[in-house]
Amino acid sequence: MSHVSIPAANPRPGSPFPLGASRVRDGVQFAVHAPRAERVQVCFVDGSGRENRLDLPHLTAGVWHGTLDGVEDGAHYGYRAHGPWTPRRGRRFNPNKLLLDPSARRISGRFGKAEALLGYAGDPFGAPSEVDSLGHVPLSVVTPDPPAMAAADRLETPWEETVILEVHVGSYTARHPDVAPGERGTYLGLASDAVLDHLTGLGITAVELLPVQAFASEPSVRARGMRNHWGYSTAAFFAPHPGYASVPGHEVPEFRAMVDRLHEGGIEVLLDVVYNHTCEVGVDGPTLSWRGLDAPGYYQLTPTGFDVDLTGCGNTVNLYTPATVRMVCDSLRYWVERMGVDGFRFDLASVLGRDRGMSFDQRAPLLGAIGADPVLRRAKLIAEPWDATPTGYEVGKFGTAWSEWNDRFRDDVRRFWNGDHGIGEVASRLAGSSDLFGPKQRTWTSINFVTAHDGFTARDLVSYAHKHNEANGENNRDGSNNNLSVNYGIEGPTDDPEVEAARARHVRALLATLLLATGTPMLLAGDELGHTQQGNNNAYCVRERTPVADSWPVDWSTADPLHTAFVAAALALRRDAPALRQPEFFEGRHTNTGHPDLVWFGAEGTELVNGAWHDDARRTLQMWVDGSDVRSHSGAGEPLADTSWCLVLHSGPAAEICLAAPEWFDGVLEPVLDSTAVDGTPADRTPLAPGTVLTLTGPVALALRAQA
Repeated sequence: MSHVSIPAANPRPGSPFPLGASRVRDGVQFAVHAPRAERVQVCFVDGSGRENRLDLPHLTAGVWHGTLDGVEDGAHYGYRAHGPWTPRRGRRFNPNKLLLDPSARRISGRFGKAEALLGYAGDPFGAPSEVDSLGHVPLSVVTPDPPAMAAADRLETPWEETVILEVHVGSYTARHPDVAPGERGTYLGLASDAVLDHLTGLGITAVELLPVQAFASEPSVRARGMRNHWGYSTAAFFAPHPGYASVPGHEVPEFRAMVDRLHEGGIEVLLDVVYNHTCEVGVDGPTLSWRGLDAPGYYQLTPTGFDVDLTGCGNTVNLYTPATVRMVCDSLRYWVERMGVDGFRFDLASVLGRDRGMSFDQRAPLLGAIGADPVLRRAKLIAEPWDATPTGYEVGKFGTAWSEWNDRFRDDVRRFWNGDHGIGEVASRLAGSSDLFGPKQRTWTSINFVTAHDGFTARDLVSYAHKHNEANGENNRDGSNNNLSVNYGIEGPTDDPEVEAARARHVRALLATLLLATGTPMLLAGDELGHTQQGNNNAYCVRERTPVADSWPVDWSTADPLHTAFVAAALALRRDAPALRQPEFFEGRHTNTGHPDLVWFGAEGTELVNGAWHDDARRTLQMWVDGSDVRSHSGAGEPLADTSWCLVLHSGPAAEICLAAPEWFDGVLEPVLDSTAVDGTPADRTPLAPGTVLTLTGPVALALRAQA
């Protein structure tokens, strides 16, 4: 902890905005929202733990504020808020609790004894705690903002060209042999030459980072001797998580360096953000920041003072108050303008439009503010469109500026390749899910995925019929029981070469479907390498003292280079085939050729009619995409054109099918991708005439390019 000089005894008024600790011409301005407080002190703590408290002199528009002389960058501080203790009315002021600045750009220190963090003594609605939390709570750090990112440095990759890799900053490089040991599991490690070469070689255009806003472990997790690994438990909305810095205290410049380096490689940075709840959980949880400053303003509360829990995480941020909407928008703009990020995936996003469990409203205050903001409306916005309420599923209901995670894609594609479903559902997913998102008129609205952090990896999806989450310390009760997974007769690892080959073939078919489907594909980091979590489908925590190298790491030493080559080949095909990544939905329109944009065929090579779609025994689908009217453009604005394509999906046993094409097509079809090949390269690329009988040895995804 750095030395702190003693600030002036009489802080000047300054301005109520911006919130946080801001360097101004004549000192540092401190401002914090606490409208119901009777007194707020800014408290400086030096390297020996000595505290110096000073009152903020002015209350303006609900903000306590003042400007202090003699405060250096790196000074450690917190707030103490004085006021009524009336917990049944939600007012939980307790000056014995040192509070994090909700607008802190950096935090430093660890959480100490759990009981010292509680604002109450014994009963959440009883007397206030008299235990001082100093020394048990991290401190805010006075930190200058990085320079604003120039507009010219932004990539703004078109959605139809976007390919997302969902990445855990720590896990992805924790065991990478070509990343410097001191940078493994860090921001700098993710931006290292070795990782950047890997990402660009694959064809990734954006990384979506699991939460990197500073987070804390939930009390229930700490009580089991564990720590939160994923990060969905936010402690500071403006501060990068310090655990991902290679040098303690350097997380702000290292994060910005990571973004700049990834941008140089043509890769955008998206953040998974958690504005629906905080690490303070329910009323029996700790008082760390927001609860001690303005619980009724920051949280949705019942009339008797309990937290409303729409998230399944104990509390729900109240996004129907101007101050909270301002806090979230300020945070988002900070990450875009100062930290350089390109967009956000909003965890449990339907909560952001739901007031005390009422119906979802896409015009809710925060969603409206984001859509109207001149900075944020240019960012990529992705919603996880569900929450923990009984009516929480809101897929397809966000505004036109939003993309959404499409779990129907995940489930329908898994069922098809498991042999559980026929062709109807997977056809809708291949074509962009217009049944879910059609009114928006943009296919990229659908974020397609078959695996994500929450669930099995692709390898585990075909290796385990059941979850194996014992390592989480919850007796295997956590995590979903509905995995739509298979194990090919053996649970977990095996030396049986036939089982291993069948599993690998299944994974390639899944990933080929994902990467060639219309919409925006999202891969789970590690799936391109054959990563396993040993059957754990909820790897959100690890033992408290577990080193980074053992915290659910991606093991690069066991990576399968041929499998990686397969993923790269599928993405290269997608990149070179605008017809397979069209921005507009298929609608049966006549293209420039005078023929329909999309035609479906069955195993017989004949066009499917209504009755065939309801035959659940069908296991073969052929998709003809006309490439003459893709309605996409180059970076220079020129319209793109493509040849036509035939995609063949067969999820059944060995069979013979008739290669299909429309009757007006008089060319041949060149095999380009074959999921039965370990690297995707067809054994024979000789062009085939429509009507050719293909002998399929089992499940397969094929891509064939039309040649006149």
